Amino acid sequence: MIHIKEVAKQTKITVRTLRYYDQTGLLTASSKTEGGHRLYSEEDLKKLQSIQFLKEMGYSLQDIRDMLSDSKWDWSISLKSQLVYIMEEQARLKSIESSLRELINGIAVEGGNHHIAIQKLIQLWNQNKKRLLPFKERMFKDKEIEEVWTRLPKMNGEDPDSLEWIALLGQIKRHMEDDPASSRVQGIIRRMLEKQVEEFKDEDEFIDKLWDIRKCPNQSEMLGLYPIEKEVLDFMERAYHIHISSLQGSSSEQGGVS
Repeated sequence: MIHIKEVAKQTKITVRTLRYYDQTGLLTASSKTEGGHRLYSEEDLKKLQSIQFLKEMGYSLQDIRDMLSDSKWDWSISLKSQLVYIMEEQARLKSIESSLRELINGIAVEGGNHHIAIQKLIQLWNQNKKRLLPFKERMFKDKEIEEVWTRLPKMNGEDPDSLEWIALLGQIKRHMEDDPASSRVQGIIRRMLEKQVEEFKDEDEFIDKLWDIRKCPNQSEMLGLYPIEKEVLDFMERAYHIHISSLQGSSSEQGGVS
């Protein structure tokens, strides 16, 4: 027979928990010392291992009590039901994980303003999701949807490319008071264009359509895109045109010298 304190030490289960198991009839100690301390047999320890194993599988203590006390318990049905529950729970937690990433990245875009980020994500969450696919199919070719769309940065993404796009957009929003021709803003635009070439080379038609949709709040929402204010998009467009003009000017100068 093993003393309750030794059982607690070996199994890393607290004495308080073992007493609770005993009081509720889940695991009754086979004997007690003259001083009233619980003593456990080898069979008790085996049962305790079964209890802990089933707990790890997500069963409640009441379920475990029923499973171990009923000799006619249908383990096959019980395990299949538990598997369905765990898979549904995984899907629920995955959805929560996705929402948390969206909120974290949204706050980064909004310069730390969680109120704006939350409202924008609620706006997307409340929209009619069934409208997204038909609208996307009307606006883009099948190949663009299957091959190019998947490369777009995602607000719930944890990949380096998505995170860099999110950071760049956040930087643009923080420098809205600057001149779009300033070196700081132009540096951000230059990096955005570099990433566009890196990830969407030879996809100019797709990018042009996407930008036009971005500038239309209703269409942007129908595609499930994170809302970006019109003034931010206008600022980016002005900065972009300045950047392109400077590149064209540099090319002309080089051509004149040659």
